[in-house]
Amino acid sequence: MTSLSDLPLRDNLVGQEPYGAPQDAVPISLNVNENTHPIPDPVIEDIVASLAEAVRGVNRYPDREFVELRTALAGYLGHGLTAEQLWAANGSNEVLQQILQAFGGPGRTLLSFSPTYSMYPLLASGTDTGWIDVPRPEGYALTPEFTVAALREHRPDIAILCGPNNPTGTPLDRDVVLAAYDAFDGILIVDEAYQEFDAERESSVALLPGRHRLLVSRTMSKAFAFAGVRLGYLAADPAVIDALRLVRLPYHLSALTQAAATAAIRHSGEMLATVADIREQRDRLATALTELGYEVHPSGANFLLVGGFADPTGAFETLRAQGILIRNLGIEGHLRLTVGTEPETTALIDAIAALGA
Repeated sequence: MTSLSDLPLRDNLVGQEPYGAPQDAVPISLNVNENTHPIPDPVIEDIVASLAEAVRGVNRYPDREFVELRTALAGYLGHGLTAEQLWAANGSNEVLQQILQAFGGPGRTLLSFSPTYSMYPLLASGTDTGWIDVPRPEGYALTPEFTVAALREHRPDIAILCGPNNPTGTPLDRDVVLAAYDAFDGILIVDEAYQEFDAERESSVALLPGRHRLLVSRTMSKAFAFAGVRLGYLAADPAVIDALRLVRLPYHLSALTQAAATAAIRHSGEMLATVADIREQRDRLATALTELGYEVHPSGANFLLVGGFADPTGAFETLRAQGILIRNLGIEGHLRLTVGTEPETTALIDAIAALGA
């Protein structure tokens, strides 16, 4: 049987592993930071009606510029944004890939601060962009001074600040973004996949005016409970949007994706009604695990990075055997736990408490 080693791969892809997280049909799946709350029935009905209408026209290509969706996204984000400042693709991963296709490539570099989202180096490899990994300071929080020093030392073409950061949950302060933007001449991406879960910090979208190299990436996969639809989006200067048009595939957003996402945004209040409950369960989970003696890192997201596991792999497998799937990312002594519903959180707390029994 032919294997990868038998194929003429590009040199920078040799030995690479594809992105992946364990997939199991378990009762409680808390490993990929989904919103585990169901979409309200009235919203489902409107989305289904929108899809039915869209299907009537699928013999034709969809709107290549998806103007209606971009207008809806601009209205959702606010801050005076217009459709010309919005872009979307099949998940924020594709948005980031398009950015690297437009601004990265051979001879150019992408920098970020680890541990962070594991797709960043894979996207760099896939676009022949050099990857610069700068370890985060103790406690994982970035400071303006630390960030500026790294950017001035390495002078990347593109830098990504993930806030709240995956997998640590660490919030990202505005002064770090401002300092980073002024520290180098490249493209600065702020990845806000989990922004809706941070009740204390305003989106970096507010910083866009006058900063044409600042790009803010968002997604409907998390807070909107829309992971299966695959809709990520970007707010940036109109010139950046024009640059992404150069690399996107024709008609890259299907008519069905456009219809479903536009309908969901019409119901953004209902779709986001679970966010407050998720924050409450996050804080409840953090308190319970702290009382059990674990180290819980501060989080502005819908997950917690928890340290203090003597055998993370063993704990992961024990919980998996009980029908609870979490994430083992190979961070010494740590596991990442997505925050679920109240019953799911109760089951997770009880299962972790039993590990020490």
